[in-house]
Amino acid sequence: MRKLLAVFLLLAPCSGLPAKDNHQQADQLKKASMVINEIMQTPDKGIPQDLLNKAVCVGVVPSELKAAFVLGGTYGRGVLVCRKHGNGPWGGPSLFTLGGGSIGFQIGAKATDVVFLVMNPNGVSKLLHNQVKLGADISVAAGPVGRTAAGETDAELHAEILSYSRSRGVFAGVALSGAVLKQDRDDNENLYGRAVQPEEILVKGTVDSPSPAARELDETLAKYSPHGGKPITES
Repeated sequence: MRKLLAVFLLLAPCSGLPAKDNHQQADQLKKASMVINEIMQTPDKGIPQDLLNKAVCVGVVPSELKAAFVLGGTYGRGVLVCRKHGNGPWGGPSLFTLGGGSIGFQIGAKATDVVFLVMNPNGVSKLLHNQVKLGADISVAAGPVGRTAAGETDAELHAEILSYSRSRGVFAGVALSGAVLKQDRDDNENLYGRAVQPEEILVKGTVDSPSPAARELDETLAKYSPHGGKPITES
């Protein structure tokens, strides 16, 4: 009986309950919150408020990598959070990797945060695929910086993704053409405690933020942009 109880206690953490933050994912989510906070607290040099309010999703790849890793063709792990149904409250995080042979040279080999806005439902639909190539499968442009996006060209403001980088405190738009974004299904399963589809997280909002660090990220985004986006019509 005691042996059976010991086996049960050993296996209990592997059940289908929502996963607690493991160290890597908790750190990833907390860093994403920190990046958003730091950028939005300097409005003259950050993401224009009107663009953030229009954005359907926000993606963050916190800096954490060595130059050799960047030059090797993979940049890092990121977090994508979307408004439920496109214009509702911020939903749970979906984890992804961002890489590509040229991305290290575009953003530099130094420690760099990458932030991007998904500006319309069509862009979200494309991100539901296992992987997308920015600039080919989905349009991307360097995002404007400052209090408003006034004066930017139609081409820039009609891109499906507006992207930015921050290195050594300098925040600027950067076009991530050629980079490849891949959904990290294994990390999402670990985070949510079960297999989840990207659509459940990013569009339908049928899964709640699974951990304290994930909820902190939602609260951070809600602090700077509680309402906005565009409704997504589900097929």
